[in-house]
Amino acid sequence: MLALVTLLAGCGSGNSGAAGVPTQSGEADSGVDGVRAPSDATGGTLRLVAGEIDSLDPQRSYSPGVWNLMRLYTRTLVTYKSVPGATDELVPDLATDVGTTPDGGRTWTFTLKDGVRFESGRPITSRDVKYGIERSFASDVIVGGPTYVLDLLDDPQDPYAGPYQDESPGKLGLASIATPDDRTITFTLSTATPDFPFVMALPSSSPVPVESDTGGAYGSDPVSSGPYLVTSVDPLTGVVLDRNPQWDPATDAVRTALPDQVVVRTGLSGVARDQALLAGSADADLSGTGVQVATTSRLDDDALAGRIDDVTTGSLRMLALPTTVAPMDNADCRAAVAAAVDRGAVQEALGGPGNEVRSSLLWPRALAGGPDDPDPGPDLAAARASLTACGRPDGFSTVLAVPDAQNTVKVANAIAADLAEVGIQAEVRPLDPTTYYASDVGKPANVVAQGYGIVLATWSADFPTAASFLTPLVDGRSIRDVGNTNYARLADPGVNGLVDAARSATDPAVAADAWRQVVTAVDATHAYVPLAENRVQLLAGQRLRNGVVMQPYGGYDVVTAGVS
Repeated sequence: MLALVTLLAGCGSGNSGAAGVPTQSGEADSGVDGVRAPSDATGGTLRLVAGEIDSLDPQRSYSPGVWNLMRLYTRTLVTYKSVPGATDELVPDLATDVGTTPDGGRTWTFTLKDGVRFESGRPITSRDVKYGIERSFASDVIVGGPTYVLDLLDDPQDPYAGPYQDESPGKLGLASIATPDDRTITFTLSTATPDFPFVMALPSSSPVPVESDTGGAYGSDPVSSGPYLVTSVDPLTGVVLDRNPQWDPATDAVRTALPDQVVVRTGLSGVARDQALLAGSADADLSGTGVQVATTSRLDDDALAGRIDDVTTGSLRMLALPTTVAPMDNADCRAAVAAAVDRGAVQEALGGPGNEVRSSLLWPRALAGGPDDPDPGPDLAAARASLTACGRPDGFSTVLAVPDAQNTVKVANAIAADLAEVGIQAEVRPLDPTTYYASDVGKPANVVAQGYGIVLATWSADFPTAASFLTPLVDGRSIRDVGNTNYARLADPGVNGLVDAARSATDPAVAADAWRQVVTAVDATHAYVPLAENRVQLLAGQRLRNGVVMQPYGGYDVVTAGVS
């Protein structure tokens, strides 16, 4: 462990370089549609830096950066490609294919490959996959992870309480998951879901051996099904992963597993992570947030500029106008807000448009044919006309809720100034960012009680599909009492019907057109005011090889990364 501490000691330092470290500059954006510094060299230690790790338990994490890390020690039925420019596509992982459905997505069957094993050497079976998924239902023990499977696999008339409280004869578990033999697993969903394989790509759908499950403590020693196993977890020295001798590369076409060891220094601030990358004491940042504003001034150096990958994230900064808070319960009042906001000014407050990706669209990246005008300017005459139509010709007062972060508050103040031009007085109320989404704006009753008429939010879909981007935001049936992501609390029967039509469409062209109709209908409600798509600049460490930008996780793909 002493050697590990010495290795990591420079991660938070201000050193400007590392003597004897082979460096690479490369070309800007070479990891977006290609491979940064290609190499098939094996060995060495891949050194990663991260902020706080929410959990190493695959059923308890809800952080894309951690999901990226988990691909080193968890395998799922399907996973994302590691092919440059196609990392948002699925390929088989534990399964022999990406799933088959005979009925348009209501029933899905997967067959496991031969030769896949846990770190113990025991073969992975269909029942292990089922058990891992069942853990997510134990909401009193397994908390914090995705809950898609609860909606898709549970029976509302007879809810399943998870494997720890399973009282069925023989503990048969979820009736909606059948495992007729060791290699076959069939899911019967509550509704047809063409995107279901993407749910199976989440780490929360990975197998867990029941004999090794320690409940809420499982994250301290998760059992590996991938090329590495977790050998040390320490708040000071970080997470250490060593090779898993039971992993068979013949069963895995995704992971190259080049390094002998992977070390993750956790709990670092954004600036400290940047310093580690600049100093050569880290190879990649897991967080997916890109370099910090304080670091960007140093990127004019030609050598550093060549180590940058400029990445569009699909993450949307937007205003939500809760329809349950007066006067936002009036569509014309919402239209007034939408017309008064200067999206271009917001983008400047975020650091400038940079290029065409900073657009103001409530539009899924996976959906072709966006609006002709991606950045409508403010229309104060239209805003005043809408105020008159909603019975508030002189404007009104409301509260603008924002996470308490310097740049976010700056954006909120710019928006408040825009609204004041037409008499809308928005009190900017900064809130604790650690509870903002969980209990402040993610709890509809609290939004009403506090009178949050405008909510500044950032939305990022879990999967690169139109359904994953739109449904949690706009489907009235997705509203939850806790952890709500339909921030506008939009419950429009017409929109709901269009969502149903889009989700049930099996022909890709028909489905795409149906989702376009959903967007058009939502725009007409003025429940959301899109502001800008976020983009980040990833900085590759000096030793990083095979740097492939993994779009779904917003960082470099750790399962193909190597070091010089």
